[in-house]
Formats: sequence, structure tokens, C-alpha cells
Amino acid sequence: MPNSPLDWLQASQSVVSSTSIGPQTARTGRVEEISDGVAMISGLRDVRLDEVLRFEGGQLGFARVLDPDLIGCVLLDSATDVNSGDAVFSTGDVISVPVGEALLGRVIDPLGRPLDGKGPIEATTYLPIERPAPSIIERDLVTEPVQTGILVVDTLFALGRGQRELIVGDHATGKTTLATDALIAQKSSDLICVYVAVGQKTSSVRRVIDALQTQGDFTRCIVLVAGSASSPGLQWIAPYAGVTVAEYFRDKGQHALIVIDDLSKHAATHREIALLTRQAPGREAYPGDVFYIHARLLERAAKLSKARGGGSLTALPIAETDAGNLSAFIPTNLISITDGQIVLSADMFHQGQKPAVDAGLSVSRVGGKTQAKPLREAASTLRLDYAQFLELEVFTRFGGMPDGRVREQLTRGARIRAILRQPQHVPYRLVDEIALMLAVQSGLLDPLPLDAIATFCAGLAGVLDQDAPEVLRLITDTGDVDSAARDTLIAAITRFAESLIKNPA
Repeated sequence: MPNSPLDWLQASQSVVSSTSIGPQTARTGRVEEISDGVAMISGLRDVRLDEVLRFEGGQLGFARVLDPDLIGCVLLDSATDVNSGDAVFSTGDVISVPVGEALLGRVIDPLGRPLDGKGPIEATTYLPIERPAPSIIERDLVTEPVQTGILVVDTLFALGRGQRELIVGDHATGKTTLATDALIAQKSSDLICVYVAVGQKTSSVRRVIDALQTQGDFTRCIVLVAGSASSPGLQWIAPYAGVTVAEYFRDKGQHALIVIDDLSKHAATHREIALLTRQAPGREAYPGDVFYIHARLLERAAKLSKARGGGSLTALPIAETDAGNLSAFIPTNLISITDGQIVLSADMFHQGQKPAVDAGLSVSRVGGKTQAKPLREAASTLRLDYAQFLELEVFTRFGGMPDGRVREQLTRGARIRAILRQPQHVPYRLVDEIALMLAVQSGLLDPLPLDAIATFCAGLAGVLDQDAPEVLRLITDTGDVDSAARDTLIAAITRFAESLIKNPA
């Protein structure tokens, strides 16, 4: 409040001078009908596609269908207080989201509104959620690795910065856990992490946030939530808003990793909106543009050229299958859009092999081009050895005593499978993964009982820190291992394995 009449006069003069005097125009329409978060509006002939509309109660929505007589508007807020006959105003703006460093360590909704109780977002830059993907000339080769800390992924299906790798599997097979572990592993990297929850239960999102806060570096993470209780409009725009948030860092020359959990629910939301706005259904009742909405989203993940700053955006979209049916409409679409897929097996999950990655169905179309050189050399024959073991194991179940060579293959394969079993939220360092590959491929784990493999894996990091600190520094600084460092690693592994054989836990 002003302290004196003079202060009041100056404040009043400032208000008057800043007020525009003259006629003002407003484009106004009316709600003809409202149901399930979609309003049909008349009287707004000049509205653009995806333009933000404001209802007289303050609710927001965006124009999704432009018919000659009616506008199909998807609400971004609760439709409880929106009624037929209410006025609707055109804003002339498209949906935008705040971006920048102010979002780091925060939990927000797709419009940038805080959900963590830490106060408003102090962002100075807003970008539209729909942005064109980088052109081919603006992209560069995908050659730098994304170290996920998950042994089965880093050794068999290596990921690169700028890649799009689909995580797909049945319900409750560890898809979100796998993606969360990849985010946690970036605690010691320069990747900015963005997690987008689409249609997920609040308890599931809470577990992810808790894991990132306790095990990862949450100050370099952004969580964007459009949960199952959110309006269909918020769920629909969530993946696009999340990619825009991540693109800000990519365009600055930094590196970002985004997890979209999951696109199956996003497709179902798109189908729901399409049916409510009377769009023609196609296969499995999905509208014809369901492929395009995901293609234009995931194409925005890229490694930019040096002329564009050299930043990268890596995408890990998640999709859900029913009874392992990879040939369903949405999984098939996403597999054709992405650069590979990590397929999780329900059978392996229930047998306790976690992460339950199916080595036969999974693939990375970038793979060894981005894999760290010492890890690629150490795991060069891993896929073949593991595949042969799985085939031999099936045959030997029918009885018969295998000969010496087959027995050695079975022994080695059982150790490979054991080291690929990894506790959740415990990512490995690159040196740990190299050491594990050297241990199993050199046969150092063959004499070790199977029930001691978990103890070996859990204690290896501490042994390497104590017995091979120079190798750890070498890998951290150069990403490579020379022959002397390799011998040091093998010696440390041998001593540790022998100690476990003599003194089993």
C-alpha cells in the first residue's frame, strides 16, 4: 500500500498511463456440449489447430478438431465446472511449457505447474510443445555411449546418445524399473534426465521419484507427471511437453535422456479423444494418425551436428504388450519408429531372472558403434555363448550325460546368466562391467559355485577400488584399457574369486 498521498498519486498515474484506451476485440464461442473432457464449441471460426482456448471459469483446453460448424476442444483442466452455454475465448496462443535450469529437481505437470509443493517455477523461457524435428543435415552420427549401468543392456544392446530405444513387455515385467535404473546410472555422467509419466498410478510415480532421490542425482532430473487421474488432455500433451523440456538442454549443446512411461497409455488416450470427437476409427479402433503422433514425437530425439552445438537427446519410450504379443498395432508401430527394442520376458521375470531381458528378441540397431572399446572387446562373444547355452540347456533337459565340452559350455553359460541377474537400483560402473566380462569369459568364475556369483558381483566394486585404483582412473580418464591394466584387472578378479572359493559366504 502507498505510504503517502504522493505515492498513491504516482502509482495511480502509472496505472492510467499503462492502460490502453480504445475498443478491444475478443473472439468468443459457446459450449454446445461437454462430455468426458471434450467440449464441442460453436462460434469460433478462426481458431487454429492446437490453439489454446480459455473457458469463462478459467479452465484451459486446446482445439483438436476443426469442423466447419463445431470445434472439438480437449480440456486440460477438470470439466466439472464447464457447462453447455458457457463462453469460450480464443487466446491466439499454442500450448507452451516452461523450460530451463529452473525445472531441475522439480516435479511438474505438462503445463509446467509445480506438483512438489516447492513453490512456483521461476522460468523465463517458454517453448511450444509441438516443435519440428531436426533435419537430416542438422544431425550427426550416433557414436557416443549412454552408459546405463545395466550389464545385460550395456554388453548386448549398447545405447548411443541420440538413439531411440523402445522398452517393451507385458504388464509388471520390470519396464519402469529398467528405465529408472538407466536414469539412476547418470548420477556420475553429464546427462540431464527427464522422466515423463503418462497415465501411471500415483504410487508408481512416487516409487520412481523416491528411487531417483535416494539413489540418483535428483538435482539433475525433471519429473513430468500426467497421472491416471489427470484429464485426457494433460495425458495427451505430456510426452510432447517432456520432449520440449529435454530439447532445451540438447539445443544448448548438452546431453539429455528422456523416459516416456508409457506410449501404450498415450495411444489409448489418443483413441479415446478421437472417438469422443467423432473421428473415424481404424485398426483396433485407433484413428489413422496414431502412427504419426508417435513418429513426430520420437523423431525429435537426435544427436545434433557440431554446427548446431553437438548436443543430444536420447529417448527410452516404454510400451506394454498383452501376452507377449509384439505384433499388436501399437508395439509394431513403435518398433518401426525406434532404433531397436529391449524386450522383457514375463517367463524370465517370474523365474527370477531380473532384469528379464529376452536376448533373442531384443536388438539395438546402433549397438557396437557406441559401445566402449574395452567393454566391446571383453564381451565380443557373449551373445553367441549365451545363445548356445540356452539351446544346449533345452536339449539336456531331456536326459543324457553331456560330454566334457558340452558340460563346459553349460557351466560357462550358467555363470553368464548369473552375472546378468542384477539387483534393481544398483547400476554398475564401466570398470565393473569390464571386470565381470573378463571374469566370465576367462573362465575365472567356472570353479565358483552358482550361489556365490551374487556375492562376487556385489563385492567386486569394492575389490577393484582397493586393488586396482589406477585402472579405475585410466578408464575414467580415457575410456580405454591397455594390456597392463587388463592384467591388473584379471589378477584382482582371480584373487577375489579364489578367496570366495576357499571361504564361501
